[in-house]
Amino acid sequence: MIIAIDGPAGSGKTTTARLLAKRMGIFYLDTGATYRALTYAALEKGVDSDNDSALAELAKGLPLKMDSDKVMLGALDITDEIRAPRIDKNISKIVAHAKVRSVMVELQRELSKGRDCVVEGRDITSVVFPEAEYKFYLDAEPKMRAQRRFNELQQKKIYMDFKEVEGDLKNRDTADQTRKTGPLLICKDAVVIDTSKLSIEQTAMAIEKYIDLPGSR
Repeated sequence: MIIAIDGPAGSGKTTTARLLAKRMGIFYLDTGATYRALTYAALEKGVDSDNDSALAELAKGLPLKMDSDKVMLGALDITDEIRAPRIDKNISKIVAHAKVRSVMVELQRELSKGRDCVVEGRDITSVVFPEAEYKFYLDAEPKMRAQRRFNELQQKKIYMDFKEVEGDLKNRDTADQTRKTGPLLICKDAVVIDTSKLSIEQTAMAIEKYIDLPGSR
């Protein structure tokens, strides 16, 4: 069983998906983290963000391992590093390449293979798992999404001006929605949930109402 969740940055999909998977006792896969890990690797190795072939080759050999709490690149724990502002500023260009997304989609499917799981990202319902049993799209007002991202960075002691955070978010939204391969969109068969006024707990409960699984209530 696949519970697929899409939505823009700051919509609450990552924390909601993690909580939902924990409550249900199933695997959680943050596909955004796979792209962040690739971006981290590309920056560390100095791979040109315009070189789609080199990036695709890097993705093919990415020694990525994930569980619900950690993202490992080989023996290196990069869980916190992939949430840094430098990743936010570079990820959109790297993930826009069709060759890269093709490799990463296969990696994401492999990570989910043989498991009941909650999978979240930006093209999960449309590209990665178009046949998912349950599809959701989470959204929130832009100001609310920027505030959530700002708060997240402050909690991690990463201090940025709110306007800069808001600008980065707008740029990411535009890049995600307009890229040719795997753009962020709302599938016709996805349940849309506005999380602007919902807590993470309330959002998870809103999703659970649609899922027929013992122990999901």
